[in-house]
Amino acid sequence: MRVSGKIISRCEACRKKSNSGWGSCKHKGKRKYIVDYRIDGKRYRETVGFNKSVAEKRLSEIIAQVHSGTFFQSKTAGVTFAEYAEKWLSDYSKPRVKPNTHTTYSGYIRNHLNSVFGQCDLSAITQSDLESHLSKLHKKYNPNTVNKILKMLKTMFKYARRWKYLIENPAWDIDCYREEHREMDYLQPQEIHLVLDNSREPYKTMILTAILTGMRKSELLGLQWGDIDWNSNTIYVRRSIHWETRKHVGEGKLWRFDSPKTRNSIRAIIMTPKMKEALERHRFSETVRYAQKDHPANEDDLLFTNECGNPTDPNNMIKRGFHPALEAAGLRKIRFHDLRHTFASLLIDQGENLKFIQSQLGHASIQTTIDRYGHLMPLKNYEGVGLRLDQKIFESTFSESPEVLKAEKGA
Repeated sequence: MRVSGKIISRCEACRKKSNSGWGSCKHKGKRKYIVDYRIDGKRYRETVGFNKSVAEKRLSEIIAQVHSGTFFQSKTAGVTFAEYAEKWLSDYSKPRVKPNTHTTYSGYIRNHLNSVFGQCDLSAITQSDLESHLSKLHKKYNPNTVNKILKMLKTMFKYARRWKYLIENPAWDIDCYREEHREMDYLQPQEIHLVLDNSREPYKTMILTAILTGMRKSELLGLQWGDIDWNSNTIYVRRSIHWETRKHVGEGKLWRFDSPKTRNSIRAIIMTPKMKEALERHRFSETVRYAQKDHPANEDDLLFTNECGNPTDPNNMIKRGFHPALEAAGLRKIRFHDLRHTFASLLIDQGENLKFIQSQLGHASIQTTIDRYGHLMPLKNYEGVGLRLDQKIFESTFSESPEVLKAEKGA
């Protein structure tokens, strides 16, 4: 194969607006270098960054690879970051991740990345470019959010490399930002009483169920009456419910059923006598309510519905039920998810087995349970450990004379 090439450079303004075609512009200032080469008469171009020596090295590599028969031709020519991101969302994200995660990815790309990289050539984006932009985001947003964007970028560029759009992944060696440790919060037994005493139905039953089952918010609101086994006092978590915005569904349903967070989240949870009693009262009141002629039917057989027979909106549950109850009780403002931590802390405090706690919370690994709740293990469990060690080693070993021990060993 015949190969020839040259190095051209253009300023950022000319490169974005394509004012100078594919020739070098004559403007002063920071310039990006482009490797312009032909293989058997077919023209290719690669943008390599701001360093001329890097561009010259790349051109030498291309010529050497063509002569040795190992040349890799990227598909990136003319492909912008925005174009590739749309393909990645369509071909990778949508069929492989949960709809909520796909929506989150779309938001990250639309709100945080396209404005900076959207019109850039995919191959022109360097590790330095990404680190610079992530640093700016870190000044405005929570480190956890920035780390999620970085994780998505690493996956995006991994597939760009796999699909032959790139030779290297520019995000691969970027380190995550340090996240501030957030101390988990949970309610003490006396605080639970205060919250329940200051709650009104049906929110009181929702809060009680969350405290005594540790279910996630989406799992709680997706419960159906068929998920309760009244004979074995068990509640089965089989689904979750997720809400969309009008922007995503138009005039369609704002909610949809989905599988729980992970495979291990499908689980059976014990139902305490008090919770069983509360759910029986709630079911009776719901039966009376739906018996009214002017009231819509609960078509999905859900435990918790609004006045129209549709699933309870999680935001309404928190704003109209949970937060007012905390305020009326004179307690600090905590997250609804902290009721899940409350459930775990109650089980740990009464000395339940960690493997059992893992199954009730739906954690994939017991290590997750230990990492999150190990510090809640009561110190009273460790009282007397040193004394018992001494007794086991010294008192049992030296209670007999060496001659007796030697005789016993010989026997």
